[in-house]
Amino acid sequence: MDKQLRTKQTKTNPVLTSSLSKEVSSLDRQAVNMNLEEEDLICRMHNLIGDRWELIAGRIPGRTAAEIERFWVMKYN
Repeated sequence: MDKQLRTKQTKTNPVLTSSLSKEVSSLDRQAVNMNLEEEDLICRMHNLIGDRWELIAGRIPGRTAAEIERFWVMKYN
């Protein structure tokens, strides 16, 4: 019984581990440069709809959701 308890405690959560590694690797990316109009639109849209990067990217031609999210994380987090 004691042996089973110890093995359960030593297991790691794969979801938690993978999300932590994603956060670390995302910081290695280069910053995304936005012009003032794009930055203003991103801020206003984020205030309205939150972290819905796909919807925000749909309002800015030539920008992807990943670029916008990376910009937001690097500038405001």
